Amino acid sequence: MNIFKYTGLLLLTTFLMGTAYPAAKLGMMHTTPLMLMGIRFLLAGGLLALLSANKPQPKGAKSWLQLLLLGLFQSVGVMGFTAYSMRWITSGESAIISSTSPLMLILWGALMGTAYRVRQWVGVVIGFAGVVITFGMNLSINPGTVFALAGAVSFTVATLIINRIGPAFDKRVLAAYQMLLGGVMLLIFSFAGEHPSFELNLSSASVVIWLVIFCSIIQFTIWFYLLSHSDPGKTSSFLFLVPIFSVICSWLLLGEQITWYVYVGGALTCVGVFLVNWQGSSNSQSAEKNKSSVLRLQEEMEA
Repeated sequence: MNIFKYTGLLLLTTFLMGTAYPAAKLGMMHTTPLMLMGIRFLLAGGLLALLSANKPQPKGAKSWLQLLLLGLFQSVGVMGFTAYSMRWITSGESAIISSTSPLMLILWGALMGTAYRVRQWVGVVIGFAGVVITFGMNLSINPGTVFALAGAVSFTVATLIINRIGPAFDKRVLAAYQMLLGGVMLLIFSFAGEHPSFELNLSSASVVIWLVIFCSIIQFTIWFYLLSHSDPGKTSSFLFLVPIFSVICSWLLLGEQITWYVYVGGALTCVGVFLVNWQGSSNSQSAEKNKSSVLRLQEEMEA
């Protein structure tokens, strides 16, 4: 792929990922967190399912139960917890702590006996040091921190699920139905545990359109195109740009003021994620053999 095309698409897709955090916080000014995420994934999953109608579809109760479980952790757990975290912390801080999932995956893989490179362990240490600096210097650990960490843990669990069930599904069909089922569950949880309401106006409608079209369907399509036409390891390593874009967009759109230690901690977290994912110059066969679980997830479904 042409280097300019590759760089442009890479910047665009990571930028769209980063905008999802401040966009969600803007949307929460007009509705509740679970209601907003439920609407997002119900519409995005439904549209993507229609676009994937010519792909092999799930068959049997077992397949649908697997998709339901994945939707519970990926769409409900990750985005539900992340959205709630922004009631207490900034969208930039939520993006930073949510990006620690690759570091958690390395720790889990090590417990399961997977061997990792020294560089990846250095990345884990640097990344978690960044999290400690970002939140440890704030003496009051609030619910937002806990919810953001729960979102990162949910992403880790979703990764383990997708590594087991992913090969049995078409990638786009898998992403479509986990979003669709996740959206339904989010709306059920919203009506059961929130006092859901939706203030329909130009601002709220714009947020929903952005989240559904740009942050879900377009971002998803570009990301899979890049993974299919480039080295997945090197492409995935640039996910460290997501919290950077999120912090910048949160400042521009929401006027969020970030303290100096959040910048330092966020930068270290980004470096850690980069080192964990970067595949270096190893040949494709070696890279495939040594690919971490987080890269396998990102190849299967990054929505």
